[in-house]
Amino acid sequence: GKTVKKGEQLCEGNLDLKDLFKLSGKEKTCHYILKEIQRIYVSQGAQIHDKHLEVIIRQIFSRVKIKDSGDSDFTPGQIVERAKFLEENSRLRKEGKKTAKAIPILLGISRVALTTDSFLSAASFQETSRVLIKAAIEGREDKLRGLKENVIIGKLIPAGTGFKK
Repeated sequence: GKTVKKGEQLCEGNLDLKDLFKLSGKEKTCHYILKEIQRIYVSQGAQIHDKHLEVIIRQIFSRVKIKDSGDSDFTPGQIVERAKFLEENSRLRKEGKKTAKAIPILLGISRVALTTDSFLSAASFQETSRVLIKAAIEGREDKLRGLKENVIIGKLIPAGTGFKK
């Protein structure tokens, strides 16, 4: 008999991405997503450079789910940007406090867009009314740090001469 590796595809059809991620890890899952998207586009006679799809795939893996909040302001179960999580843990380490613990997660691109810190960016994607009402109820303020929210309000984008730290 043949030895079967964890996460190896045994029959035809699409794999469950969350299961593949859990069993085989991020790298193999990214490769599978890229390969499948390219297969679909090539079958239609369209060619897309991998780097364009890799930008989207990077966003799919850009969130973590908080397991233990430590001394942070996060709550268990909260989904946050990986960069924000790492930044907060770095701050906590410097202060000698207990860091938060999180697990990497895979989110669909729609969910990723809705979990951004910018409510303008989230509202421009889907569920506009719900996102804006929630932001108003919570009294949120958009810091206008990303490209999309600056384009929406007609300001310089945070790149090149429009970038200020």
